Amino acid sequence: MPDSGPVRVEAPAVSAYTIPADAPEADGTLAWDATTIVVVEVTGGGATGTGWTYAPAATAGLVDEVLSPVLRGRDAFAVPAAHDALVEAVRDTGSQGLACRAISALDIALWDLKARLLEVPLTRLIGAARKDVPVYGSGGFTTYHDTHLAAQLNGWVHGQRIPRVKIKIGEDWGRAAARDVARVRTARDVVGRQAELYVDAGGAYTRKQAVRIGRVLAEHGVGWFEQPVAADDLHGLALVRDALVSDVVAGGHGSDLPYFARVIPSVDCLQADATRCGGLTGWLRAAALAQAHGLELSARGAPHAHVAVAACVPNLRHVEWFHDHVRIESMFFDGALDPTGGTVRADGGTGHGLLLRTADVEEYRVA
Repeated sequence: MPDSGPVRVEAPAVSAYTIPADAPEADGTLAWDATTIVVVEVTGGGATGTGWTYAPAATAGLVDEVLSPVLRGRDAFAVPAAHDALVEAVRDTGSQGLACRAISALDIALWDLKARLLEVPLTRLIGAARKDVPVYGSGGFTTYHDTHLAAQLNGWVHGQRIPRVKIKIGEDWGRAAARDVARVRTARDVVGRQAELYVDAGGAYTRKQAVRIGRVLAEHGVGWFEQPVAADDLHGLALVRDALVSDVVAGGHGSDLPYFARVIPSVDCLQADATRCGGLTGWLRAAALAQAHGLELSARGAPHAHVAVAACVPNLRHVEWFHDHVRIESMFFDGALDPTGGTVRADGGTGHGLLLRTADVEEYRVA
């Protein structure tokens, strides 16, 4: 193993890319036809670490203007210290929104850089708690017609043998409840009784509406009800959780520990997204907080950013194999994983195992 003395971080390189969706997409409260990924590369000691987040291209400007000067020259091995310095740098800017996305991407890159400098997989650097990481197929957008929905679900459950899947409901801010239930019925018919079926309402329902619909969904074996009401409506989440047998989950949009501390008493499983909540440093802290309260943690979105760190926490439930992000990460990075069988591993190579295909994705670059 190489000498582990101080290695100084060079100025990060940052780029942004916008990729059109392969079909129109929507959940309960938003619609979109493209996704933007912001990629940062942090170099030091002859190695490069890569991190990313899904955020507007303006995030790249924040990295260049505010965060790069803070990071340049820091010890590449002192990742938590660098993380805290980045958070302090956005005190006046505000630590939510674009700032937390930018910090998240940089933190992921710093952990990747450290592991590559030490020439070890990220799972070995942090310390593995498991070899196999469970995943669930996620997509099922409200814009999909039944044939499209069935094809996607079939691909996960019968093609890749992933025994857990999630679809979006809450269409049009909860105004299409009958269609929501019909789509859940269709999904159950497609995946059969053995696969776990999850739904994500995107915060579209009112409290009592979520309870009424949740009781119907339970009849179809829905065991995971994500954001039945707005994620900031903590009292509403608790009300729905206590009224239903399905697990009520939230937290995927959280950006800091105080939010996770507030939402934990209202959910059955905590979600956290390392590309939003301060990178791997923030995600590991959220996992510890959840464990202290007897909860499991599920990684939301950006699957390849999570697999290695997910293998390192004892209270992991699973990682979201989200259609948009899987598609983009498979296009953008060498080292993308195969979820066939319902689990993945990230213990090969060094770092998190992904390398940016810069030349192949230049056509999508917007910043």
